[in-house]
Amino acid sequence: MPSHTETKIVAYPADLMFAIVSDVEKYPEFLPWVNELRIVNRVSDTVFDSEMRVGFAGVNESYVSRVALNPPERTIDVALVRGPFRRLENHWRFVPQNGSCEIEFAIAFEFKSPVLNMVAGKAFGRVLLKMADAFEARARSLLLRAE
Repeated sequence: MPSHTETKIVAYPADLMFAIVSDVEKYPEFLPWVNELRIVNRVSDTVFDSEMRVGFAGVNESYVSRVALNPPERTIDVALVRGPFRRLENHWRFVPQNGSCEIEFAIAFEFKSPVLNMVAGKAFGRVLLKMADAFEARARSLLLRAE
């Protein structure tokens, strides 16, 4: 089962990075392969279910995940509700570092389909790198707009 853990320091404030990752409805504007995202159920102000439609390497799928935000701790936990996965979870933590931010990210997933597992496994590293770059580019763009 593909999984990845990464810790990275970025030159943007922790609160900004938390806000960008928390604002899932904006993902189609800047995240590669995310074609659509909508909130399908609000459990509370900080817990909701979102449906994401993604397309990659000719495969188009949608899935629903539960997103739990913890603003005081600057953490985000995501778990599968339904979709093509047997397992999907990811965890974010944003730690302030003198005006910058240490991001801790962990993801683990397994598709129900062996074919999807094979396709995803081959592209896993490249996809994560492009997505990480997209979050940083989003932070840069938002800061430039604020100036």
